[in-house]
Parts: sequence; C-alpha cells; structure tokens
Amino acid sequence: MPHRSREGRGTRSLAVFPGSFDPITNGHLDIIGRGLSVFDQVTIAILVNPEKHPLFTVEERVAIIRETFRGEGRVQVDTFSGLLVDYAERVGASVIVRGLRAISDFEFEFQMALMNRKLNPRIETVFMMPAESYSYLSSRLVKEVFQLGGRVRDLVPPVVERRLREKYGDCAPPKPPPRGRRAPRGRRA
Repeated sequence: MPHRSREGRGTRSLAVFPGSFDPITNGHLDIIGRGLSVFDQVTIAILVNPEKHPLFTVEERVAIIRETFRGEGRVQVDTFSGLLVDYAERVGASVIVRGLRAISDFEFEFQMALMNRKLNPRIETVFMMPAESYSYLSSRLVKEVFQLGGRVRDLVPPVVERRLREKYGDCAPPKPPPRGRRAPRGRRA
C-alpha cells in the first residue's frame, strides 16, 4: 500500500514501534508504512525479554528487519529492555506506535497506553489499524502455519520465509497419493 510522504512538514518526528517481532510479518510492515506517512522516522524497537523463548534470537530478528528495510533510511531497528517510555525518551521519540488488529487487542493496549502516560506524560501512544487483509495476522500464527506445512509467502517478507525454512526445514506435509481410478478387482474362483 502506498503511503504519503511527510516532506515539507516542519520539525522532524520520531516514533517508536515496539514488539518482539518473532518474526516480523506483513501486518507489522503495514503499520510501519502507515507510521511513515505520519512520522519522519520509525524506530522498530525489539524488546529483549529473557523470560521468553523466541524462535529467532534478538540478533537474528535485528538482521531480518535490517534486511527487510535495506535502503529505507527512515526506518531504524534497535533493541531495548526495561520500560518502553524510558527507551522512547532516551532515543528522542515523542510517540509510541501500536497496531490494533481487532477489538480484543484494545483493552490490553489501552491499559498499557494509560500506564505509559502515567509514567511519562510527554510520550503519546498512537494506535493504528492494519489493512483488513492483515487484521488476523500474528507472529504466532505465522510460525504455526509454517510448521504445519502451510504457505506463509503472502504473510511475511521473503527474508522471514527463508529464515523459517532454515530453522524448520521445509515443513510441507507429504503429498497425498494421486486420485485415480481404483484398480480392478481380481476374479474369484
């Protein structure tokens, strides 16, 4: 989807788009593109959480995202731990971008936005909705579909599909036997 440029709009603005991105999906890319139509720069901030056991290491996720956005100078990738608002202030961002896929995301995201505002009222949270075609998409579903042999080509950037194949191998299930006529039965004596 084409997004408008921000050329000629005064002060440069930086937004942070946080998440685990394990892996990054086309839904994430859609939100980043929408963010770039509003903000001059978007920093994809990968949360380092030692409690979780992601498929891709933090270093792998950074490399995947950098490859995905190679040549796009307005998108940066970084990692952080601790409070998101502290990270946002440290890098000079005034906005946190969050994607809302469905109404079920809203309650949690709203609660987090209010807590972030309480912690640092100078940082705003902006909610963006992805294109309808990505409203069901999550990193967890991508991994499950791939592991069960489903196609993910339309769900993730090419580098992610390639890295999934490297991690899991080709998970395609065996093909069913060809449909055809039944062999004729032998005669009984």
